[in-house]
Amino acid sequence: MRAAQRPHWLAELLRSAGMARAFTLIAFGAVFSSHAVQWLAGDVTYITMIASLCVLGLGMLVARRRELSFLRLVPITLIVFTLWLGLSVIWSRSPSQTTIGWVSFLGIAFLAIVVGHVRDTLQTARALGDVMRWLLSISLGLEVVIGILLPQPLHLLGIDGNIIRLGPVEGIFGSRNMLGFVAVLALITFIVEWRTSSVRPGVAVYSVAVGGVLAVLSRSPTVLVLAVSVGMATAVLAIVRRMHPHNRNTFQWSLGAVVIVGLAVAYLFRHQIIAAAGDDFSIRANLWRMMSIFVRFYPIQGFGWFGPWPQDEYPFISINYALAKDYSTGLNAYADLVLQVGWVGAFLFVAMVGIAVIRSWLVAGERRAIVYAWTPLILVTLVVNSLFESFTLFGAGLMLLVVCLIRAGQSRSWRERIESVAQEEPELPTE
Repeated sequence: MRAAQRPHWLAELLRSAGMARAFTLIAFGAVFSSHAVQWLAGDVTYITMIASLCVLGLGMLVARRRELSFLRLVPITLIVFTLWLGLSVIWSRSPSQTTIGWVSFLGIAFLAIVVGHVRDTLQTARALGDVMRWLLSISLGLEVVIGILLPQPLHLLGIDGNIIRLGPVEGIFGSRNMLGFVAVLALITFIVEWRTSSVRPGVAVYSVAVGGVLAVLSRSPTVLVLAVSVGMATAVLAIVRRMHPHNRNTFQWSLGAVVIVGLAVAYLFRHQIIAAAGDDFSIRANLWRMMSIFVRFYPIQGFGWFGPWPQDEYPFISINYALAKDYSTGLNAYADLVLQVGWVGAFLFVAMVGIAVIRSWLVAGERRAIVYAWTPLILVTLVVNSLFESFTLFGAGLMLLVVCLIRAGQSRSWRERIESVAQEEPELPTE
C-alpha cells in the first residue's frame, strides 16, 4: 500500500500550484543571477542548477500531461529555429563547442517552456516581479556597501564601486548594459503589477523607485533607447485599446506600414545614425563591420551556433585579434545570428519573434485586462535591445523570449482553431 501511495503523492506534489510557483521563482532567480552564481561558485554549480531544474520541470510536465495540449506545447517557429541551431553542428569547425552551445540553448528554453505552461501571464509577471525586487535590491545594497561604506572598494561580483560617482554601476549582473536591460524589464513588470493591484501600493512604489534608480545609475547607452521605445509602444497600445474595433484594424495596418518604413529609413541612414549616436555606438559599428567580413565566407549557414563567443575558436579569436578587444558577443543579436547560423538562422529568428509580437499585440489591443500588455511590451524591449546587445540569444533574455513565445502562441493561433473545431464536432452515435 505504501509503495502504491508514493507515486500518487509525488504526482500530486508535482501538479500542485505551490510547486509551480516555487519552480517559477527558482528558475527566474537562477537564470537572472547567473553571473553572481558563476562568479561565486563556478560554472559547474550553475550548470548543475539548470540541469536539476530541467529534470524537475520535465517531471512537472509529465504529471500535468492530461492538462496540457500537445499542439500548444511549443510554437512551431521555435521548433524550426532550434532545429536549425542544432543542424549547425554538422558544418561547424568545432562540433563539440557547438553542441555545448545548443544544449545550453535547449536547457534555458525548456525552463521557459515549463514556466509558460504551469503559470498564466499574471502569475508569470508576479513571479518575475518578486525575483526582480530581490535581485535589484541586492544590487543596490551591494553597490552602496562597496562603493560608499567600505574605505577601500572591494571588487566583489565585478562591482567597481562607482555609485559614489553616480555610476556606471553593474550590480550583480556583471555589466552596466545587462543591469540597464534588466532594470527596464523590471520596470515594465512592476508597472503591470501596480496597475493590476497585484502588490501593495508601498511595494509597487518601492519597486519602481529601485528599478528607475538603477536604470539611471547604470548609465547604459541602451537604456534611453529602450525607455523611449517602450514608452512609445505603451502610448500607441493605450490608443489602440481605446479604439472602436472597426477603426482599430485600420489603425493597426497603418501602424505596421509606418514601422516598416521607419525600419527601412533607419537602415538606409544607419551610418549617419551611428555617427550621431556617440563613441559607444561607433565602437559597435566597428565590430559589426569586422563581423561582416567573416560573414562573407559562410553567408547562408554561418560558422555554427556557439552562443556567447568562445575566445579560442575561429572566427571569434580572429575578430578580437583584429580589433584588439575581448568581445564575448557581437553586441547585436541579429549580427550574431548571421555570423553563427547565417542568413537562414537570422530569418527564422526574425520570423519567430515577429509572429509573436503581432499575436501578442493584437491580443493586448482587444482584451481589456492590463496584464495582456506585459507580453508585447517585454517583446518590444527584447527586439530593440537586440539591436545593441545579444542578451536575447542566451540566459535571461532567452528565457523571457521563450516565455513570451509560449504566451503568444496560446492565442490567435491556427492550433487554437483546430482545437475549437475538434471540440465543436458532434460525437458519432454508437450502436
